[in-house]
Amino acid sequence: MQWPYRPLHSKTRPTLFRISDLCAQLETYLDAHQVAEVYRAYLFGAEAHDGQSRQTGEPYIYHPLEVARLLANLRMDYRSIMAAILHDVIEDTATRKDQIVKEFGGEVAELVDGVSKLTQIEFESRAEAQAENFRKMVLAMANDIRVIIIKLADRLHNMRTLGVLAPAKRRRIARETLEIYVPIANRLGMNSLRVELQDLGFSALFPMRARVLQEAIKKARGNRKELVQKIESTLRERVHSEGITANITGREKHLYSIYQKMRNKHLSITDVMDVYAFRIIVDKVDTCYRVLGAAHNLYKPMPGRFKDYIAIPKANGYQSLHSVLLGPMGLPIEVQIRTEEMHKIAEAGVASHWLYKTGDEAGLPQNTRTREWLRGLLELQKNTGTSMEFLENVKIDLYPDGVFVFTPKGAIMELPRGSTAVDFAYAVHSELGNSCVTAKVDRRIVPLNTPLQNGQTVEIVTAPGAKPNPTWLNFVVTGKARSSIRNHLKSLHQDEALALGKRLLEHALNGYSLTLEQIPPEHIARVVAALKVKDMPGLLEDIGLGNRIAPLVAKQCAAIINDAESEDKGDARRTVKLKNVFTRYAPAWLRGDKHIEAPLAITGTEGIVVSYAKCCRPIPGDRIVGSVTTGRGIVIHTTTCKNIADARNKHTEKWVEVQWAKDLKADFPVEVRVEVKNQRGVLAEVAAKIADNGANIENVLVSDRDERYSDIDFIIDVRDRIHLAKIMRGVRALDAVSKIYRTKN
Repeated sequence: MQWPYRPLHSKTRPTLFRISDLCAQLETYLDAHQVAEVYRAYLFGAEAHDGQSRQTGEPYIYHPLEVARLLANLRMDYRSIMAAILHDVIEDTATRKDQIVKEFGGEVAELVDGVSKLTQIEFESRAEAQAENFRKMVLAMANDIRVIIIKLADRLHNMRTLGVLAPAKRRRIARETLEIYVPIANRLGMNSLRVELQDLGFSALFPMRARVLQEAIKKARGNRKELVQKIESTLRERVHSEGITANITGREKHLYSIYQKMRNKHLSITDVMDVYAFRIIVDKVDTCYRVLGAAHNLYKPMPGRFKDYIAIPKANGYQSLHSVLLGPMGLPIEVQIRTEEMHKIAEAGVASHWLYKTGDEAGLPQNTRTREWLRGLLELQKNTGTSMEFLENVKIDLYPDGVFVFTPKGAIMELPRGSTAVDFAYAVHSELGNSCVTAKVDRRIVPLNTPLQNGQTVEIVTAPGAKPNPTWLNFVVTGKARSSIRNHLKSLHQDEALALGKRLLEHALNGYSLTLEQIPPEHIARVVAALKVKDMPGLLEDIGLGNRIAPLVAKQCAAIINDAESEDKGDARRTVKLKNVFTRYAPAWLRGDKHIEAPLAITGTEGIVVSYAKCCRPIPGDRIVGSVTTGRGIVIHTTTCKNIADARNKHTEKWVEVQWAKDLKADFPVEVRVEVKNQRGVLAEVAAKIADNGANIENVLVSDRDERYSDIDFIIDVRDRIHLAKIMRGVRALDAVSKIYRTKN
């Protein structure tokens, strides 16, 4: 077919051959009217980019055409090719999304918009902008996987032309490619694209290392060419002797793979290059296993170096048999055995049977896994607050190095290496993770932080009312677990802060003979507007977190109500009303009332918005005072704590009168020091006595005083001072104990 050409600008003429070449390539697998639509998109894009040049000096339209060519190599559909040609018009030209909708339809417009960066929003930093752009792309990609396939092709061509940029920009783009786009390509099983992105990223980020390594590889390749040919010939003869037709080739290791192996395993270039790799491609699955048997009969397999990715595919759908054999002169030989279909999927991944196709291909395992992964990303982004946090969590999940475990019903789950039972629980379902209390691995109860191993069966034990523990964040590996725990704790934190804020404000309003219920809604609205908060719950949460001081807010509330009520009655009665309102809402001490406010009651169940100072470790029975601390709520100290003496005098507005509530159910940590004689078994004896008196030991520290005596510092959980006194009497009665006392500050 002859394609018409409408000259737009003298600089666009070099692209004539390229669009003709692209259309000729598309004709091999697309209908004529679809190719015509692609050409129409080219005319639109060329006109939109008219007069623009890349930093390479080429007309800008050259880049979208090259991206389209990469997708054509993957035999993508015509709308993907159109979107590739138009992918920069929204971002870099005056073209609007609605224009693309009008010209080419909503499907193409959504693809183009999904690939486009956010250009209308101001960000505080480049990192924040990149993170928000990534979040936008992920959301678009969850709706249509073609968005990321186009973006990967776009990134590949940009990496191929990276040399014209300044070194700092080159390194930044290369690092982003290696950290984000390479793992995504790997997750989607797009191996050929991943390999090139890795090598280009490595060369741009570490040009000197890449150059030295490239020279060393070239030299080693020449020395081993004859041996590779000999092994390949021997393998071919053995396979053919079994009556099997196979395509056998020596598999070249790529640059970045060699570099990673050298760095991670501390190997020299000689050690890495001494591993000879071969790929064997056959017609069907059972032939793969026959070839494996033939190879194992030819060369002895190395123990523990066989992996069956056909029976248990990788998360990206990759399937193959991997085995390492001992070849001639004891040299290791890596073999990969797969079918033609598996090889196609291994190289192109999800692009080999893209998800929007209908029919049998849509249900293939690699497509199902990709859909599950995308659903996981959507859940992840819902549970993360900022774009930066979302990006970091996605990065965690993009480096699986997986471990395979089984559910109690026999389903296989792949998790990143180092995952724990908590990661497993959240991978199954967020609610299962939120309510888990322990786990059984191979029917044995294990701690929740136990790393899982290949082949284990994991069962999660739950309990009604159980909640995520903040300490889980110290050992979970997956982004989903981390974001779900943080999200739950955040909502818990908000509820607790709101409840405490309400108590504090009610307490402060008592001094003005007010309660929150007595303040009319219109006056509440004035208070909220004057204090510049979203709503009353937001104000209460601020108070609970210590970001606002309750007495000052109460004072402002009284003043605002004073003004509002005065305005309502008119200027004629303003003076009298002010006097009445002042009398009603003035603090009790100013009115001369004998009423004294009761201190705020501390129950020990307020959650993380009320904490207990480690310098004095207050327990029920101690006289206490509360310090309102920004972001932490109230910190409780004993009134005799040396650390607060100066602060109480300087910042009186930040201190709250508090007292212990009656009938406390919680335990509180307290620190005691026990002076003991140096003799065998004394620590166990003291610990047993503490346990006998119903106290839990949180921490123990032993230090020698001299040859005869040692000090043992315990942190123990007690109910109150009476409980502590009982424990101390029991410990003091032991023969080996010379002294026991409570330590503070």
